[in-house]
Amino acid sequence: MNFLSISDFTETQIGEIFQLTDHLQTHGGIELLEGKTFALFFPDSSLRTRITFEKGIKQLGGDCLLFPSESLDKREELEDVIQYLENWVDGVIVRHPNFSKLQQLSKHASIPIINAMTSENHPCEILSDLYSIRKKRSNYTELVYTFVGPANNISKSWMEIAKLLNLNFNHVCVKGYELGEETPNYKFHTNLENTLGISDIVLTDSLPQILRTDEYIANYQITLKRMNLAKQQAVLNPCPPFFRNEEVSEDVISSDYFVGHHFKKNLLYVQQAIILYCMGITSVTDILLKLALYR
Repeated sequence: MNFLSISDFTETQIGEIFQLTDHLQTHGGIELLEGKTFALFFPDSSLRTRITFEKGIKQLGGDCLLFPSESLDKREELEDVIQYLENWVDGVIVRHPNFSKLQQLSKHASIPIINAMTSENHPCEILSDLYSIRKKRSNYTELVYTFVGPANNISKSWMEIAKLLNLNFNHVCVKGYELGEETPNYKFHTNLENTLGISDIVLTDSLPQILRTDEYIANYQITLKRMNLAKQQAVLNPCPPFFRNEEVSEDVISSDYFVGHHFKKNLLYVQQAIILYCMGITSVTDILLKLALYR
């Protein structure tokens, strides 16, 4: 099974991945990837996603072979690349701006292809964030989620999970940066203060150059004063890398609203669960049966 987009999965499957994550977080699973090798394609700039994939695989007893993302930009057809790789590896994890490259690999692969980020989406990151919210707020499906910023890979993946799990998802930005037509799950707003007043979870991402203006920052930066407008027990979860005094202010990052650093601890366990799920281990029972084989 591949993990390319959240929209490829069902609500039941997301629940199963979260159950696997719960088990791994509590009990671990050192032998679950014993004898398995994964090829990882990552740019040098990747920190959090690469570290958690590499460490997560090694914790489960597997091995990693790391390549730069540009290795997939050669003239050689990806159909041939993946069919060679299948001789030696059990899965491929790719962080590359071009989503179509992952689609091409998966079309011809008999081993799992996992999306570690593209310019189109970032499914592992958003699933991990939602898992962290679930751990903090058991009524996470009833909360109001608000993303502040332009349409991009992060906001697109949040919209996908909102549609799949029937979440209430608001999007705030200047006009012209909508994610698409409004739906029962997706509403676009240009007034930040009014939308914060109905929000439980406030989400941001780093700004593109075109929006790093004094006018935009004055109207849409998340500050401590603005977070005080949000609902009781609201949290701020900016997608890293975030930049103080651009999309978020220094004072709000220093406040109790900010949960970013702590939330990312779960990225390791969620990505472990995604790998196991793609390898056919889809329940805690499967984990226990596999571990029993090593005893």
